[in-house]
Amino acid sequence: MQKVNAIPFNQHKLDGWKCPCGEIYFNPEQVQKVLLLNKLEKQAIHATLGRNRSNLILRLPKDIETALNLHQGEEVILKIEKNELKVIPAE
Repeated sequence: MQKVNAIPFNQHKLDGWKCPCGEIYFNPEQVQKVLLLNKLEKQAIHATLGRNRSNLILRLPKDIETALNLHQGEEVILKIEKNELKVIPAE
């Protein structure tokens, strides 16, 4: 087996291993995140707004946290486009 980076999988690039016989094995953690992202993209996701003093807080479901690898205290970027709010993980 040879370790290979950036193998195409569902419009994403994943790490994995390639067998001399031609079979490809993807990193299972990365595959699970991609499959979860694909599932989430196909459905409407409900989130809850809360308040902490004068700040409005957006509470994200656990699946989004897992799929986007978000962590408490981490910064995200908020964009308003065509009267819609986008939440983007900060790199």
